[in-house]
Amino acid sequence: MAADPRRLFMRVEEYLILDRKSQEARYEFIDGSVYMLAGGTANHSRIGINLLIILDSALRGKSCVVYNSDMRVSVSATRYVYPDISVSCDPRDQEQGDSDIIRYPSVVIEVLSSSTEAYDRGRKFDYYRACPTLQEYMLVDTQQRAIDLYRRQTENLWTFHPFRSDEEVELKSLNIRFFIASVYENVTFPEDIP
Repeated sequence: MAADPRRLFMRVEEYLILDRKSQEARYEFIDGSVYMLAGGTANHSRIGINLLIILDSALRGKSCVVYNSDMRVSVSATRYVYPDISVSCDPRDQEQGDSDIIRYPSVVIEVLSSSTEAYDRGRKFDYYRACPTLQEYMLVDTQQRAIDLYRRQTENLWTFHPFRSDEEVELKSLNIRFFIASVYENVTFPEDIP
C-alpha cells in the first residue's frame, strides 16, 4: 500500500515508503506528521560542500564516517530528519551497507537558511537533544562567518560555543579542529560585493 502524502498523519512505515519512492522531494517525519524539505542557496550549498571536504579529510582512516544530506537520521522511533551533514562513529551504522538511515549519530550539522533558522535553533534542536548518541550539534550561518556549536556535557546539559571570523572550531567528540575560514571558502556575502 502506497502512502498518501495528503494525509495529516502517517505511520513510520508509510512515511518510509513515501520518502523512498519520492523522486522530486524529501520529507522529514515528526511524530506522525510529514514535512517536505525546501531547497537551498548557493552559499548553503558551498558551505555544505566545504564542511564535507573538511570532515571527510580529517576523519579519513578513522572509525567515523561523514554523510551528506541524502542520509536520513533517526533521532527517535517517531522522528526522522535530514541534517545537512551527519557523522556516525558507531559500527552499527557503518555495517548497514545499503541502509538509508543513520541511527547513532555523533555529530549533526545544519547549515542555516532564513526560512529554517528558527526551527533549527529551536524545535529541531529539541529533537536532536533527545538522541542519546549525539554529542555535538553545529549550526552554520549563511549570512555571516559564524558557527554556533552545542556540546553535550551530561544527558540534559549542553554547553554553547560560538565561533567567529578567524577562530578555530573544535569538534571534541571527533577530536578534530579546523579554521572557520575554511568553511566559508568561495562563499560570497553581500558586504563582500563591491
